[in-house]
Amino acid sequence: MGDIVGAGLLSHAPVIMFPESARTEANGGSDFTLATGLGELRREVFDTTEHDAVVVLDSHWATTTEAVITAHPRREGLFTSDEMPAALSRLPYDLPGDPELAHAAARLAEERGVWLQANDDPYLPVHYATLNLWTYLGRPDTPWLSVSVCQTATDEDFLRIGETLGDAVRALDRKVLLLASGGLSHRFRPLAELRDRMAGDPANIVTPEAREADEQRLAWLEEGRHDRVVATMADYHRFAPEAGFGHYLMLAGALGGPRFTGKGRRYSAYESGIGTGQAHVWFTV
Repeated sequence: MGDIVGAGLLSHAPVIMFPESARTEANGGSDFTLATGLGELRREVFDTTEHDAVVVLDSHWATTTEAVITAHPRREGLFTSDEMPAALSRLPYDLPGDPELAHAAARLAEERGVWLQANDDPYLPVHYATLNLWTYLGRPDTPWLSVSVCQTATDEDFLRIGETLGDAVRALDRKVLLLASGGLSHRFRPLAELRDRMAGDPANIVTPEAREADEQRLAWLEEGRHDRVVATMADYHRFAPEAGFGHYLMLAGALGGPRFTGKGRRYSAYESGIGTGQAHVWFTV
């Protein structure tokens, strides 16, 4: 039987892909912990935890009529971001896949009436919410799969999609690391302010209220109070969490939903990404 052997809520903020000198300059003389924390996570978790595949719940991949899981044997090429082409340009990638796992999840979803489909179209785009983390954490022969965040899904839909994905993993002979790739509150500073607000200082979060909401949820995650995060989603939506926080809710669903009590360990400070809330949290599973 398979299992999810590790899980985390991880930031893919584009600043982590800047050269270190540019990060340090933008952050007032010190590096972003969002970048240094991924190096620590690599050494302490990814290099020491036996795993057969990594599944990324990709908050930048927005689908509309279902969630989608990649079923390609391999995805490779060069990536330039349409959002930030000057900052993320011609990034080479080579991601092995796991079609068996993808199709197993899709079959189970069909049996349950859950909207999750597998897709291996060679022209299906890849997104930097997957690639930025893979650049830091990937290994050459370890499959990386991406799951979209369906923009019409409810909180309950996300939990059910995650539950189905988790059950599919456990039914196969797989050890999987599950990554919810995305941020917390997600409103940006206005364009005219951005270049003066690049530093990770939480004072740059777009409003004090958004910062307070993020920090409360980070405290709950560290305490293993996933039930509180799930129960207060209606309130948190007022602060526009990235992708409706669907990336986190699918992770929680895969691990038991409100019954999940795994405590989070922070692998970064709480930092601003031009007004948005960002952090790395790794959970005991």
